[in-house]
Amino acid sequence: MRKYSEKAMELVFMASATVSIIAVAVICIFLFSKGAPAIFEIGVLDFLGGTVWKPLEGQFGIFPMIVGSIYVTAGAIILGVPVAILCAVFMAKFCSDRLYRFLKPAIDLLAGIPSIVYGFFGLMVVVPMVREFFGGSGKSILTASILLAIMILPTIIGVTESAIRAVPESYYEGALALGATHERSVFFTTLPAAKSGVLAGVVLGIGRAIGETMAVVMIAGNQATLPNGLTSGIRTMTANIVLEMGYASDGIHRNALIATAVVLFVFILIINLSLSLLKRRDD
Repeated sequence: MRKYSEKAMELVFMASATVSIIAVAVICIFLFSKGAPAIFEIGVLDFLGGTVWKPLEGQFGIFPMIVGSIYVTAGAIILGVPVAILCAVFMAKFCSDRLYRFLKPAIDLLAGIPSIVYGFFGLMVVVPMVREFFGGSGKSILTASILLAIMILPTIIGVTESAIRAVPESYYEGALALGATHERSVFFTTLPAAKSGVLAGVVLGIGRAIGETMAVVMIAGNQATLPNGLTSGIRTMTANIVLEMGYASDGIHRNALIATAVVLFVFILIINLSLSLLKRRDD
């Protein structure tokens, strides 16, 4: 009986994995079948390198949106990743049990807040703050980076903390036995041993940042032009799609938006592959 139950569960797991693979394949086929012809019709260089996005005039350059996506994602990583990793280290190795019982649910709650709520928070709090201290309209690269940094915190903290707790305690104890302090044992022994999990958390955080739409639409300015500073308004690729897909016709305009999703998809693949290669090289 046990043999049959194990075989049945094996089939269930295999079916689940197969469904996941099929879903990804169907998404890829749809995107590339609709988006690739549009890219070649517009012209690869004109589409990826063009700086003017005026669909009614037949101009479909998404280079400003590519730059905008890279800027806000990079800003979120610079601001959010160090804070998230340090917070995870604190929770795993320095936090008292009493404080942990309060801090852990609070961080988990951040992960459950809808994007639109983050967007309202950014619109009412972050935008006026940036406008007050840095000038401009407040809807800018800096504003979007700050808000995205907050949004990726729970993802990176959760994965990094789990990775740190998974490191055998003997690593930490061995460092202490060699005369290292508690802090040096944690930062120079335990944390490097959890490197794979930390990188996984960073990848998930990058995916959250580059794929975020509603919050960025509300606070980034939505200007389809090349930015000239941190206080300039920008439009990301995701914002470009959501803003125009509702009224785009079934012609080249709609297909160009799908092609933008193809570029975004390729960006995420490149990021995942790059970090996977980096982790493999370090191992």
